[in-house]
Amino acid sequence: MVKFIKTYKNFNINLKHKGSIILIGNFDGVHLGHQKLFKLAKKFKKKYSLKIGVLTFEPIPKMFFNKSFKNFRISNQKQKITLLKKFGVDFVIIKKFNKAFSKIKSINFIKDILHSKLKAQFIFVSNNFRFGNKREGNVNQLIKNQIFYKYKIIKPKPLYNNNKIVSSSLIRDFLKKGKLNLANKFLDREWCIEGKVLRGRQLGKKIGFPTANLDIKDYIDAKSGVYAVKVKIQNSKKYIKGIANLGYRPTFNQKKLLLEVHLFNFSKNLYNKYLTVYFFKFIREEKKFKNVGQLQKQIKIDLLKAKKVQ
Repeated sequence: MVKFIKTYKNFNINLKHKGSIILIGNFDGVHLGHQKLFKLAKKFKKKYSLKIGVLTFEPIPKMFFNKSFKNFRISNQKQKITLLKKFGVDFVIIKKFNKAFSKIKSINFIKDILHSKLKAQFIFVSNNFRFGNKREGNVNQLIKNQIFYKYKIIKPKPLYNNNKIVSSSLIRDFLKKGKLNLANKFLDREWCIEGKVLRGRQLGKKIGFPTANLDIKDYIDAKSGVYAVKVKIQNSKKYIKGIANLGYRPTFNQKKLLLEVHLFNFSKNLYNKYLTVYFFKFIREEKKFKNVGQLQKQIKIDLLKAKKVQ
């Protein structure tokens, strides 16, 4: 395992990282399909004694071009880097994706960045990779130019599961439909959200179930409802079991998407602490109750279900 991963915000990389294996993509979620790529890259690393680098973009280009895609990410940037480190990546280039970068001609991306700046030896891309002004560049253009710019394109076959390509899009779809078990299967771990505990209206405390409230920022808006979770508090190695509601709290006529977490057998103050919430099981959809009494009854049922899961 790599103990340290060097991160760059531009293409001015250290000499020791030039002439490396470069994997280009968003790698949102670092799922099983991505992991297959990294395993193959590690074989190239061993065979040719090269470093592995990832070129990724911030924000995700789809979010840049579609401002309505506010809640989209499977993982945040910090989580992504931690996972890339786990899978043997030596360095990451996090290029700011803005209007100027989006207008670079595809041939200039190849010539000036991949060749002149990075001196990439092997470039791993997916078959549907597009780049350059108005997405004019594609894998065929990369292949046609490899003889001139001294790199080799590696286009691995996608990973299939039940006749479906394992992709970030598929995992987002699973999360939106409440198919958490499938999302977790394709991620090869529990999907999780990191966030800071905010001071809320203390509605949970008032009805006997205190919660830590987290703003999910631009994480994917998974299916609104109740989940069995485990929580890790910042700087702690311990996991605490709990239950979470992701949604809009319709009983209280709230409009903002919020993650509320109730921890079992826990009473300490968590305000301004950072939590990582791991989602284990989808229990039920979010529902508007006629009154608080009905909600309290349902929460007791949900708690029993959540405790049985873990």
